[in-house]
Amino acid sequence: MRSFGKIRRVVVKVGTNLLSSNTGVDRERIRSIVSQIARVKKEGYEIMLVSSGAVGLGAKAIGHLTPVRHIPLKQACASIGQPMLMRVYEEEFASFGLLCSQVLITRSSLNNRKSYNNLRDSVATLLDLGVVPIFNENDVVSTAEIGDVFGDNDRMSAYCASKMDAELLILLTDIDGVYTGNPKKDKDAVMVKEIKEITPEVFSYAKGAGSTFSTGGMKTKLLAAEIAQKGGCGTIIASGYEEDAIIRILKGEELGTYILPTERLKQRQRWILNTPASGGIRVDDGAEKAIHSDHKSLLPKGVVSVEGLFLKGDVIDVMDKEGNIFAKAITNFSSAELLSIKGKDSKDIPYEIGGGQKVVFRPEDMVDDYE
Repeated sequence: MRSFGKIRRVVVKVGTNLLSSNTGVDRERIRSIVSQIARVKKEGYEIMLVSSGAVGLGAKAIGHLTPVRHIPLKQACASIGQPMLMRVYEEEFASFGLLCSQVLITRSSLNNRKSYNNLRDSVATLLDLGVVPIFNENDVVSTAEIGDVFGDNDRMSAYCASKMDAELLILLTDIDGVYTGNPKKDKDAVMVKEIKEITPEVFSYAKGAGSTFSTGGMKTKLLAAEIAQKGGCGTIIASGYEEDAIIRILKGEELGTYILPTERLKQRQRWILNTPASGGIRVDDGAEKAIHSDHKSLLPKGVVSVEGLFLKGDVIDVMDKEGNIFAKAITNFSSAELLSIKGKDSKDIPYEIGGGQKVVFRPEDMVDDYE
């Protein structure tokens, strides 16, 4: 038996394959998932749901039966399918006396510290009110060209789990766990019950893509588990076709594959870890030692060069003189400001630069050895 007795906040991600039927929504499947969520909520769990299926439902509604690759068509299908999906969820949750809410996000809404804090507070309020937040990517407005997409709902669910303080991520799919090979083709493939570290060998187990309308596969689920793991959140990859899978998992039954969490970082560090760097700086040997070994603040004097364009408050990569990344941090200066003060003593920095700040970042605004 697995021990999940201390876990209270859980993200459940449901894949497209589980929710889709030949004609649209698999209502019975959604009813089963909602029923399970209602039952575990009575036991004190806070549940956040990440639901795929909007694009596929929209595509089927307009009679488009092949993969949706054209961005405007994908966004149109999402716009059509999202209210269809939410309508079913609203009706099913209402049958158990529960409310659900729709939370459409883009990657930038999690990466921008201000919008993230607002989102986190809103979600916390919803959970306090007993509401089940249903997350989905805002496909109607997010575009890869501006780096605003998660890529798939598996990874989106992992970012939500890490940044919204969840302790467990449950990825429900149409496969009952991680196998050492494709069980449909390899008779020697066996399911892995527990994974402590996601190594290249583990990634080699994952081959193939999802179904017609899904964007995932086992590789994306392992990538999601890796994101969650670094944030101190465990992940279960299990079959959503198993009866009462969510309930049984939370009771400790060994369904699916369990990817163990690492030591849980503080919330601010998890946000830094899972936010892409806007640029970077290189520091000299003395500054690297001060940051890396002595856990001290970085002074402008230790900055050797500035790479990319970034603003005050952005997350940046911190590199040694050779360009090897060894930390990520929230900068107190923009790239333009750092270019004008790099290598200078703090006493020589004009007050108007950085609003009186004398350090580039402090230890509490940094994650060291994050790779």
